[in-house]
Amino acid sequence: MNRSALVAAYRELIARGLSQGTAGNISVRHGEAMLITPSALPAAAMRAPDIAAMPIAGDGAWRGRARPSSEWRMHRDIYRARPEIAAIVHAHAPYATALAMARRPIPPAHYMVAAFGGGDVPCAPYATFGTAALSAVAVRALAGRTACLLANHGCLALGTDLAEAMWRALELETISKQYLLSLAAGPVLLGEAELAEAQAAFGAYRGGASQAAANRDGATGSKPAAAAPTRSRHRSSAR
Repeated sequence: MNRSALVAAYRELIARGLSQGTAGNISVRHGEAMLITPSALPAAAMRAPDIAAMPIAGDGAWRGRARPSSEWRMHRDIYRARPEIAAIVHAHAPYATALAMARRPIPPAHYMVAAFGGGDVPCAPYATFGTAALSAVAVRALAGRTACLLANHGCLALGTDLAEAMWRALELETISKQYLLSLAAGPVLLGEAELAEAQAAFGAYRGGASQAAANRDGATGSKPAAAAPTRSRHRSSAR
């Protein structure tokens, strides 16, 4: 994974309105480490050397010229728990965050809920940002899922590559908006059989959508690969 691709993905996150200012963060698995966007650095100012490298087995050591996101624990712990996951997007998307503020999961009000691995998109309990407690509730909420809401905070979307994680982040915001709008009339939820049929049909569609995203945007569609070394600064991360 080229660090420039991670910068491009973060800029896309901001440009699409899925986060604002310096909110949100993105990471990719990189062998036994992860690459993660920096803390408190605007998208326009972010450059490839600002992307930090952190051992997934480690406890806060990092390499790079800018300190990693304050949410590095959450990313690290998800990678530890989910070896099949290779990219994570954490966003403060408006509609998903509005549901998170209401601590309201997304039920099967639309078949696209199948994009996230189950019959709903759960909402993790509240915990302070950047803490081990937040990591723990996020990992639990993501069991069997590739997305969740974080109470009074934001949302997470996972993927087997960066293109898939970015695609899921956008789909999560879309279905969040649709669900919120439907509450005015009262949504009719899919039954178990209907949802099961949608989930069975969704695998091929999901693969095609992920490939289309990769073809559309080579930067965010790149698979993790060897990255250029950065100058070392081994220290514990702080907010």
